[in-house]
Amino acid sequence: MAHLNDHYFKLAAGYLFPEIARRVREYAANHPKKAERIIRCGIGDVTEPLPAAVIKALHKAVDEMAVRESFRGYGPEQGYPFLREAISQHDYQSHGIAISAEEIFVSDGSKCDTGNILDILGPGNRIGVADPVYPVYVDTNVMAGNTGPASLGGSYEGLIYLPCVAQNGFVPEPPPGQPLDVVYLCFPNNPTGATATRHQLETWVEYAIRNETLLLFDAAYEAFIQTPGVPHSIYEIPGAERCSIEFRSFSKNGGFTGLRCAYSVVPRELTMRDGAGEARPVHPLWLRRSTTKFNGVSYPVQRAAEALYSPEGMSQVGELVKFYMENAAILRAALSQSGLSVFGGIDAPYLWVHGPSNLSSWEIFDRILNEVQVVVTPGSGFGAAGEGYFRVSAFNSRQNVEEAGCRLAGMSW
Repeated sequence: MAHLNDHYFKLAAGYLFPEIARRVREYAANHPKKAERIIRCGIGDVTEPLPAAVIKALHKAVDEMAVRESFRGYGPEQGYPFLREAISQHDYQSHGIAISAEEIFVSDGSKCDTGNILDILGPGNRIGVADPVYPVYVDTNVMAGNTGPASLGGSYEGLIYLPCVAQNGFVPEPPPGQPLDVVYLCFPNNPTGATATRHQLETWVEYAIRNETLLLFDAAYEAFIQTPGVPHSIYEIPGAERCSIEFRSFSKNGGFTGLRCAYSVVPRELTMRDGAGEARPVHPLWLRRSTTKFNGVSYPVQRAAEALYSPEGMSQVGELVKFYMENAAILRAALSQSGLSVFGGIDAPYLWVHGPSNLSSWEIFDRILNEVQVVVTPGSGFGAAGEGYFRVSAFNSRQNVEEAGCRLAGMSW
């Protein structure tokens, strides 16, 4: 008899975003006259067309696939050299960060990478996650058997939750006297929109080196940083190459949510201990995992990603980022006008909003949907510390953002 992975049965409920979609479908079915008024500001999916430089590169690459001499079959699983070199040069070396092309692994998404990284980590690691947290970090650890059952509040036995609250600027702090083996960090943060200062990241790197902790640093939203001096990469911090893996994505800055392309950085200097306690390099393990379980991102998509680093592509990406951050400013002003406390939306395309103290996150979700037909994301879906908050995404058309802002500003709390 075949046996299932029983760890999946520990997952407390449906994944957050399918649950939101279910509730919205139910509301639309019960209120057909209001269904067409629904504006979705929940899921962080882009709305604007791909940059012109990307479209041009895609057409050229597809034409190449039609000719025997330029046709491409299987490519290198870790990514074509042309894209890895462009990433190394533009995202790291031009900023004084010594990350080589060989340390970059091209993939189909940071969501996949942050889950797949568990393949090369052993059992028994003490794992720290921020609270609130991007649900994928938690759920993939549950699936991998790294946790116990969920509590009534939704937290999992075996994970160490690091509170992110208004008092610490939604930036988790290293737990004093408690060494962790693996810590997930995400900056700019999803869901809170918070950023970490250089000093805060230095504190984490010092902690990681002292305790031999692996930092999993999700920088998927680094392109949206507007404030000078805010680090875009963990590798801006000296010593981070000895303790950190970084994940980045083209989904939001380049509009690739439908094309799928991202990358992870695994420095050659990074080591972890094996079961016998010997320090071993991590890079060969991630390479082996990639070449065994992944056939690589398609050639046309990698050419499209390369085009983002052309002068035209960088200019067009800048315009996309500017557009979504203008959306964030509109929503921030509207929500502030309604009398709520609003965080984020300055260096990230997400706003983190504290609702009335007498309402839960899902009650806030239902009230906003029922009263003004705007879909937000309940904060409790990101963890216990998110209770009472909701997230608003700036990824939308300008028309929808202005209309949603008008409706939200007019709500009486």
